[in-house]
Amino acid sequence: MNVLESTTPAPARTGLTHPVGILGTGLYVPPTVVTNEDLTRTLDTSDEWITSRTGIKERRFLEEGRVTSDMGIEAGRQALARAGVDASEVDAIVVTTFTPDQPLPSMAMIIREALGAHRAMPLDLTQAACAGGVYALLTAAHLLQNTQYRYVLVIGADAGSRGTDPQERTTRVFLGDAAGAALLGRTPAGFGLLGWDTDGELSYEVEITAGGSRLPHSPETVEARSQYLKMNGKAVWNMATEKLPESIRNTARNAGVELDDVQHVLLHQANLNIINAAAEALGVPSDRVPTTVQRFGNTAAASVLTVLHETVENRVRHGDLLILSAIGAGFIWGSACFRHFDPLGEV
Repeated sequence: MNVLESTTPAPARTGLTHPVGILGTGLYVPPTVVTNEDLTRTLDTSDEWITSRTGIKERRFLEEGRVTSDMGIEAGRQALARAGVDASEVDAIVVTTFTPDQPLPSMAMIIREALGAHRAMPLDLTQAACAGGVYALLTAAHLLQNTQYRYVLVIGADAGSRGTDPQERTTRVFLGDAAGAALLGRTPAGFGLLGWDTDGELSYEVEITAGGSRLPHSPETVEARSQYLKMNGKAVWNMATEKLPESIRNTARNAGVELDDVQHVLLHQANLNIINAAAEALGVPSDRVPTTVQRFGNTAAASVLTVLHETVENRVRHGDLLILSAIGAGFIWGSACFRHFDPLGEV
């Protein structure tokens, strides 16, 4: 029988008045593939070094003349099309990135105009970095508690190739360019967002030092290459391998589900070794932890949305449980548990 006519799971104890879930997803990656071998031509590195430390074999770089919003627009269009919703019906657009087209105007506003979502409220999350995808989804879910809102479009997009130093191998080999999107809207009780967990611990181990009020751009900062991302890889490893499993366990508990019953654990695609370590700590088999990092690299705010899109397109079934989890510069981290709703599914 049709799912709308059948018994649905018991409502989760989320504190949300109105259940909301993911109605459609989108993904855009630039056509230019940059392999590890390509990077060895300008950096003191090797395919073996990159692969063994990151699991990354290739990534995409945005072509000259294109900007981050171009990717976000394409991913947003896909999510709307897959959900069967017109842009004019969208009530808010939440865009998360650390590489906006420029400091002002709002990139969410740029995307809103390009999509034709003229009544949507534009919101920008510009400093959540790699945790941005999860934080944007949670923001959208809470916006949808307003009964005047029906649809909120989430877009995570980053051009890491523009935010990393072309001369510095420690960060350059990790980052790639992509955009992911998800349209959120109402679901029946028991589906959609079931629970979440967020936390943080102030750290400057991942930072961009120039360009703010502390250190405005100047000829001196450009000479010091302070406009580029700096990262302490060991600190990232320690935080990610500790906090991601902890947050996922908290989220499963908050959602009232057993981790063994979660079919899809979608982690921030920072580094394959981190993903494997987190999955091992959780006791989750690798076939329940899909990845995109080998092909796309770390795409920052887009990261968890890239793997969400591929999972929804190729693996997820009606009623499946998904937990998304990510950690970003700050450090801030968070996770969210969804029960997938497919209006065409059967139980």
